[in-house]
Amino acid sequence: MAEKIYIKNARLSFPSIFRKSVFQGVESKKYEATFLLDKDKDADQIAAIEKAIENFKTETFGEGKTPKSLKLTGFQDGDSKDYDGYSNHMALKATTARRTVIIDKDKTPLVEDDGRPYAGCYVNGIVSPWFSDHVTGGKQILFNLEGIQFVKDGEPFGDAGISVDAFDAFGDDNDEDFV
Repeated sequence: MAEKIYIKNARLSFPSIFRKSVFQGVESKKYEATFLLDKDKDADQIAAIEKAIENFKTETFGEGKTPKSLKLTGFQDGDSKDYDGYSNHMALKATTARRTVIIDKDKTPLVEDDGRPYAGCYVNGIVSPWFSDHVTGGKQILFNLEGIQFVKDGEPFGDAGISVDAFDAFGDDNDEDFV
């Protein structure tokens, strides 16, 4: 059985954790999240993930028998992506067919209406590697999403929408000015 990988204080990107992901208007069969780890600050965590991947390869294929065509699709250098926040980071994408555990700092369950976790916040995560040999994707190592814990707020990725500061405040006596 693949070892669980614990990710601490990673930035969350592209979360589809309360609803299954949608790509080009089509709902996928999976929930997903990407964890961003800073190459400098999180070097020890990145090394631990790389070691866990090597252990998984040995467990799956045997010592020195990893297929040359194997792709590490789920763990990539963020510098190869043109996404906000990915520069100087490693990106680990994990998916699951079932909705996973999503909790707050105090371990209470979170729901979508809580507004967190969100893209750009910091989370802890638990993932586990798995091997796929599929006609379209070929031989690849991917990651199961086991759970997410909200840690702290961060600068949201993407369009944050309209802020309350975009509106003027007014009292009931000014109603005729806005009709």
